[in-house]
Amino acid sequence: MSTYMSKEIRDGLEAARIAGMKKASRLRVEAGSEYFPILGLWRTGFSVEAAATPMLRGLVDLYDGANHLYQCLIVASEEEGGEMRYEFKRSTAASDSAPLDFYRAPDAPIALLGKD
Repeated sequence: MSTYMSKEIRDGLEAARIAGMKKASRLRVEAGSEYFPILGLWRTGFSVEAAATPMLRGLVDLYDGANHLYQCLIVASEEEGGEMRYEFKRSTAASDSAPLDFYRAPDAPIALLGKD
């Protein structure tokens, strides 16, 4: 049995694989004011579709749907199989509140009630 595939078949399979990854992922990267779907995310980086995404660089934000996950400083790593891979130089978890500069006891009152 021959394992040879024509270039058209290989390209079609690669396009179908990337389309399936884009459809399954809710993750996206925001660079400037543009959003691009993330194909894969791991501890040290992520990948996006090389053909549909311009070269990213610098500070970006990662989202899961509408939830802001990370603010990252990235650098391009390699292009392989239609995916562009990026590595994190820094990845900081996003928070919806400012960090406290003092200790707050877990049983502390949330607010004080007036005598009125």
